[in-house]
Amino acid sequence: MKKIILGIILLGLTCSAVQAAGVQNVDSPTAQKMLKENSDIYLLDVRTPQEYFQARLAGSHLIPIDKFLARINEVPKDRPLLVYCAVGARSSQVAEYLARQGYPEVYDLRGGIEAWSKLYRLPVLNGAP
Repeated sequence: MKKIILGIILLGLTCSAVQAAGVQNVDSPTAQKMLKENSDIYLLDVRTPQEYFQARLAGSHLIPIDKFLARINEVPKDRPLLVYCAVGARSSQVAEYLARQGYPEVYDLRGGIEAWSKLYRLPVLNGAP
């Protein structure tokens, strides 16, 4: 919980609606389809390394929310972005921030990896990359 609060403070985000910032929320089946159809999508995981090793989406890039500002230059501006976390709280904050910084095509995975793996039973990778 401390990391989530720290992430909010570090990013200087407000609680405004994600849609207002130009972020599109997508459910897991839609995200899976997008990833299959467009290999250029940059898949951004903003969870902790421990969470990432437990379960992650194939092809994802880990930038924990508490390190995000220091590593934002790793996130490409010329590709669509799909951001996810455990349940959607952290990813919505990061997605909103990216949209406000001028990233043109930002998607937030609604329900996070929990919905992806448990609700929709879609595949995840486990262990160290």
